[in-house]
Amino acid sequence: MLKPVLNPSFVYKRVNQVKNIVLLYVHYTLMLTQKFILKKIGQATLHLLFWTGVLFFYTYFFSVGSKNLSDTFSFSLFLMPITIATTYVSIYKLIPDYLITKRYWHFALYSVYTLIISAYLVMASIFFSLIYISGFDYTEMNPATKNILFIMTGVYLVVFIVSAFKLLKLNVKQTAKTKILETKILEAQLKLKEQELNYLKMQIHPHFLFNTLNTMYGYALKKAQETPEMILKLSNLLDYLLYHVDKPLVLLSDEINHIKDYISLEQMRFNDTLDVNFYDSGCSKSIEIAPLLFLPFVENSFKHGKIENGILSIDISIQCKVNHIVFNAKNSHSKSVSKTAGIGLDNIKKRLELLYQNRYTLDIIESDDLFEVQLQLKLADV
Repeated sequence: MLKPVLNPSFVYKRVNQVKNIVLLYVHYTLMLTQKFILKKIGQATLHLLFWTGVLFFYTYFFSVGSKNLSDTFSFSLFLMPITIATTYVSIYKLIPDYLITKRYWHFALYSVYTLIISAYLVMASIFFSLIYISGFDYTEMNPATKNILFIMTGVYLVVFIVSAFKLLKLNVKQTAKTKILETKILEAQLKLKEQELNYLKMQIHPHFLFNTLNTMYGYALKKAQETPEMILKLSNLLDYLLYHVDKPLVLLSDEINHIKDYISLEQMRFNDTLDVNFYDSGCSKSIEIAPLLFLPFVENSFKHGKIENGILSIDISIQCKVNHIVFNAKNSHSKSVSKTAGIGLDNIKKRLELLYQNRYTLDIIESDDLFEVQLQLKLADV
């Protein structure tokens, strides 16, 4: 049995691919490392420049009443480690770990500890000034270094300013994070809303199509002459369902036209047993609404209407006022027989809440022999 022989060109291509992937990974890692190192160098440089400025500030601040700048500079150098340590403990431990996280008791406790330790070290700096700089001669001491309150004011002034800047920076950063989180939450809510709307629309499609196909099936069995007209109207309705229902808004005139097509289809099915009246008034051709808002109500009237004395009575109206639309649908009804209004009403209630929250009123009136829907939509300001 012959063993399979690997194609050299195939092996060469695979090796090159692996090589390229490794090179890209190494290059990307080096870029990240380089950016990290440059960032740290930049931060270290800024810190060095800042503390150099503080050193010169101390030299000027504590030279009041003294002409010996070299002694003041030496004293300031001794204060620098105390100031730096106190500042870093404040901005890298106390503020982020306790103040920002609202652990106020711990923040207060550890702040007192920091204050006590730093005050002790400041006292040590005064003894340093007395022993090493002034040679145990109190009169030779820099006047400013004799006053412990003056020294502490200089030290804690720097700590306070840096801590305030750190707190401001953290607040700005937290505000930015909050805005990003709010944006993500809003986007998630919008996506959830969009998915729920799509789900509700998917409920409408098969439900509506089932009823209209049943009507057409009956006419096809009869081989009626109205069948081609019926197919055309059904085609228009399907076009509306498939290609227009996914739009956020459609013209009210389109919704009205498709309601008329649906009524025509139902008139063919019911023949003489249907008494339907539909009228619209005052509706501008530029008015837009969400698709399939009124059609489910119309469908519901036919599906759940009750034939009384051989007639199914339905009255539908759409009236456009100054800033709102009023839709009304009435149908004969038997409360004792019909216990449910079907998918349509539950569906439309959810869609209205999603699309027209606080901009609609929906009243459903049910009596022993009448079922009525009154819907009022407030139009967007123009």
